Amino acid sequence: MKGALREITTPFWVIRKNGQLALGRGGQPGNSGDPIVGLIPAVSPISLGDGHFRSDHGLKYAYVSGGMATGIGSVDIVEAMARAGMLGIYGAAGVPMERVEQAVHEVQQRVGHLPYGFNFIHSPNELGREKAIADLYLSRGVHLAESSAFLDLTYEIVRYRTAGIHQAADGQIVTPNRLIAKVSRVEVATRFFSPPPEKFLSSLVQKGELTQQQAQLAAKIPMAEDVTAEADSGGHTDNRPLVALLPTLLSLRDRMQEVHQYAKPLRVGAAGGIATPLGTAGAFALGASYVMTGSIHQACLEAGTSSAVKQMLAEADQADCTMCPAADMFELGVKVQVLKRGTMFAMRASKLYELYRSYPSMEALPDRERQTLEQTVFRMPLQQVWQQTREFFQRRDPAQIERAERDPKHQMALVFRWYLGQSSRWATSGDPERRLDYQVWSGPAMGAFNEWTRGTFLADPQARKVGTVARNLLYGAAYFQRLQILQLHAGSLPATIRAVVPQTDDELQAVYAF
Repeated sequence: MKGALREITTPFWVIRKNGQLALGRGGQPGNSGDPIVGLIPAVSPISLGDGHFRSDHGLKYAYVSGGMATGIGSVDIVEAMARAGMLGIYGAAGVPMERVEQAVHEVQQRVGHLPYGFNFIHSPNELGREKAIADLYLSRGVHLAESSAFLDLTYEIVRYRTAGIHQAADGQIVTPNRLIAKVSRVEVATRFFSPPPEKFLSSLVQKGELTQQQAQLAAKIPMAEDVTAEADSGGHTDNRPLVALLPTLLSLRDRMQEVHQYAKPLRVGAAGGIATPLGTAGAFALGASYVMTGSIHQACLEAGTSSAVKQMLAEADQADCTMCPAADMFELGVKVQVLKRGTMFAMRASKLYELYRSYPSMEALPDRERQTLEQTVFRMPLQQVWQQTREFFQRRDPAQIERAERDPKHQMALVFRWYLGQSSRWATSGDPERRLDYQVWSGPAMGAFNEWTRGTFLADPQARKVGTVARNLLYGAAYFQRLQILQLHAGSLPATIRAVVPQTDDELQAVYAF
């Protein structure tokens, strides 16, 4: 029975013979008169998800590696995914602009015409950053962006989406630039499933970015045809359960499609907790057009982070993560989910936010608190941290310095954000002196993946390649879809066939030609 299920592209009959289930491959089940219980169809990984999603993005499989920030979603991951027939997103958030530009060049040189995408993160404290990202992507022909951390639409994301919009000879609206919007709230998903706001379209026309005719066309398209339901994930997250969030956004998708009657149907993908074959199968069974992974790919060889972090991730359990203040939205109290095992970052970052809320300036900090910060967190005087912070913003955003010199509380926020920003860099570089301060974005998926791979070759971080991991999840998802159909007929099944263990690329190739 397990052997038949493993041959995922070969259908088989289920018949009842002498009171017991029997299996038969190919053709009709014979003329013995034994009753047919059912047919277990072929389920190929190619067939999982939405076919239009795959064709629109030039993919073989409906599988996406999300844009993990600070370049953890690396050029290597983007290339590996593209060559595997999947989609990789470069993690541009928190990466200096010159490095993002270099990454665009590298990706385009290495993948050619294969599919790829770049992250476009909301930057409320640095609106100039959004403009720079939009300018870069438009000038360099980056036609697919993953928008993340947006609470509302902004002028720059609308400018990127609508640039170059035109009408083809057959009357279809052509949009060169596409968004895959990562959201965890219904109101945000609604904005991305809606046409661009009129106020932004009018402004784009006034500034000469769009013609009046282009603005009229833009009013007939959604901001994003693809919205990812981001459940309990690493990094920015609202810790939503996927089984609650995904059905809600699927219903929203259908309502928005009915209201706007878009030429192309809207789609919803699933992210957060995608870490095992059964979890992947569950996401597709719920109706996801595609799946997106993050945490488990951060632990792979191609990820742009240190071997020390990959080892920490490989040892994590599902409960080894927690929420703490986010560097990019520190003042707003926005939180991210990080690894807590083996690091004191979460505790120290939370203490910084508590002090920020309690005191008007660094000068107002009690002596005991200041000494603790300078000795254990920053490891230097706060004024020295401010000088480094000042030099950084002098190059990146001088307006922040001007504001800080007028507002002592803003100065304190910038200094505290220095630690939050540096902690992720210490992690990606593997600085051994700062191991206890590593900021490692991770969700419960990492622990689930480790539990599934325990005792197998994938337990070793050196064996974890993104392509191998992705192919195992897709193959296993196809297996479990067939298993579920068989269980409908059989009522109960032995535990031995309910387990799918990781397989090497050669083993997978033997049962399915990836």
